[in-house]
Amino acid sequence: MSVIRIKIMAVAFDNVTMDEAVGYAMEQIQSRSKCMVVTPNAEIAQACVTNDKLRDVVSRAGLVLPDGIGVIYASRILRRPLKGRVPGVEFGENLLSALRDTGKSIYFLGSKPGVSEEAARRMQVKYPGLKVAGCHDGYFKEDSEAIEAVNAAHPDALFVCLGSPRQEYFIDEHFQELNTTLMVGLGGSLDVYAGKVERAPDIFIKLGLEWLYRLLKQPSRLGRMMKLPQYMFAAFRWRIKGEE
Repeated sequence: MSVIRIKIMAVAFDNVTMDEAVGYAMEQIQSRSKCMVVTPNAEIAQACVTNDKLRDVVSRAGLVLPDGIGVIYASRILRRPLKGRVPGVEFGENLLSALRDTGKSIYFLGSKPGVSEEAARRMQVKYPGLKVAGCHDGYFKEDSEAIEAVNAAHPDALFVCLGSPRQEYFIDEHFQELNTTLMVGLGGSLDVYAGKVERAPDIFIKLGLEWLYRLLKQPSRLGRMMKLPQYMFAAFRWRIKGEE
């Protein structure tokens, strides 16, 4: 399946639906074609405006998914509308569902000790037939420790949940070294899968207000949340200036 990229300021996003994104990822796994998947929200996309290294890493990914509602709003402001959000946490779970009973395996890397194991247990209960090759927390001092653990397990897909930009840098730097096909940066998704963090109620998600729910639950996120209006203002400036 071929995908079309639409540039939204500093980041070119793949214009795909959730089903198309999962289908593309499964194609890569089945064909053993190494692929990096990133899921930028407005905060990460805004960081790409000033962080050349992160922008270059994101541009090298085989699949760039629009995670946040801010990205969708920006695409509309710039009159380059994307098909819709493809939240990383949902993409990851849909991929796990697609992997069950295929014989293909997944490895969970990231979060606090014990979280990835609990995420694996819960996902295997939810998706019988899912093969988990292994787990490792994100508190390793040397990348070689995590790489050796992943390579010893020989997984077909790897979820890297180290937070941004650490996870993107990790995958990009060790892309060829990692003995796996699909590598996905998924932020705090393991905490959600493990039941440590609750997602917003469906009504907030449907209205594109998941960010507001997180802010209400964690007021300390206010500084990070300010990246959303900053990103929106940047989109208006780009449209007025007619920048490409």
